[in-house]
Amino acid sequence: MDGDNMKLVTASYSGVPFIGAYLQEKNVVLNVTRAAEENGHPLPETMIEAIKLGARFLQQVEALIAQHEQSLLFTYGIEDPDLEWLAPIPRPTKNIYCVGKNYREHAVELGSEADIPEHVMLFSKAPTAVIGHKARIPRHASITDELDYEGELAIVIGKEGKGITKDEALHYVFGYTIINDVTARDLQKKHKQFLLGKSLDGSCPMGPCIVPKEYLHSEEGIQLTTTVNGEVRQSGNTRDLIFSIPEIIETLSKGTTLEVGDIIATGTPAGVGKGFVPPKLLQVGDTIEITIEGIGTLRNEVGQ
Repeated sequence: MDGDNMKLVTASYSGVPFIGAYLQEKNVVLNVTRAAEENGHPLPETMIEAIKLGARFLQQVEALIAQHEQSLLFTYGIEDPDLEWLAPIPRPTKNIYCVGKNYREHAVELGSEADIPEHVMLFSKAPTAVIGHKARIPRHASITDELDYEGELAIVIGKEGKGITKDEALHYVFGYTIINDVTARDLQKKHKQFLLGKSLDGSCPMGPCIVPKEYLHSEEGIQLTTTVNGEVRQSGNTRDLIFSIPEIIETLSKGTTLEVGDIIATGTPAGVGKGFVPPKLLQVGDTIEITIEGIGTLRNEVGQ
């Protein structure tokens, strides 16, 4: 993980879940839940409920970080075996919204120029697909022969809204995280739609953290890099999105209410496994690392 901004996490220690903050300079995770209780101002139990507090939540976390980053009370080293990284929102309340073919070169690598969309292309992934940083991605060998990766920047909604315009869209964003939109390409093709191929258990690694929008400088675009076993496969920048984040939010909210904690994956750049000749699809033991500047690195290994 990189950058000096606020990084909010959901994790567990010895099996007890908590909301935390990753303190990069110290390489520790602060148990914000316990620290807040100790101060007599407890936080809600889940990240979604905490996000609903808005600025008050961020101010409380800032104060707790300032109070504890020197004493290191209620902190755990990131390599502590009792510390488990969970997805920042471990169980979304609805399907994750996903934007397809939102980088021109990716649309072409899986088709042709004719596949570049004229309108925002949307599909979803089931909440049961979500896993956290360092968790193993199931290989699902009995179901698919074409498991693939897709590194993506994801938006976390912080305020309920419908009919949101592009000009006001960013006011509804709480922050940003990383998603690996793991895809069974053969199921995607077989069923003529995306849901099954996108929703296998463990096919939505998310994390390692959420960075609130106030702490992520995105005016010049945000760089995304995906490696598999150390080999760079994807390198893209959000300035190359076909449909911008405000456009995505406007389109999605025209007839659909966006709620606090909703997650929108914004699309993946060129370099997915299926796009190579021959394809470079995922196998047991492969390690995928998706790095987005200002957020960090989401790392997962493919298991059995």
